[in-house]
Amino acid sequence: MVDVVFSEWVPAGFFVKALMGFVSTVILCVLSITVITGVAFQNPFWIVVSGSAIIFLLLLFWNYRGIRIRLNKKELLINYGVFNRKSIPLADIVSCETVNTSFRRYGGVGVRFGTDGSWAYTTSFGNAVKVTQKKERPFVFSSSNPQKICDIINQMKDQ
Repeated sequence: MVDVVFSEWVPAGFFVKALMGFVSTVILCVLSITVITGVAFQNPFWIVVSGSAIIFLLLLFWNYRGIRIRLNKKELLINYGVFNRKSIPLADIVSCETVNTSFRRYGGVGVRFGTDGSWAYTTSFGNAVKVTQKKERPFVFSSSNPQKICDIINQMKDQ
């Protein structure tokens, strides 16, 4: 097992939490209205649809609740949920810099393709790390400590 040099958990930002809360509240209100008015008992389909939507949203939020960043002496590992994993060998990194993610560049948060040609895993708008690779497109990910990550990567590349 390779020793971890840096590890960070970047939780979902306020925007994502607020959006999920709002959508869940709307669905719960619709479900409550259908139960109170008796429509749900006449047509149980509404309960199934509303319940399924809430369960789906909760699973979606749980999956994308944050980014796990690990940096060891060989590679940079970024996990965003169950299916989005990125492993970048340090030998393939050309440069590392701090950037600010914006709605204009990525069109939202999550797994995104930027207008500048980069891939991004973002939990909110703001602080992020941009890693330029030898063969692949640039990769951007949210971080609370972008300068620290770049300093460690640049220091390890120089050795």
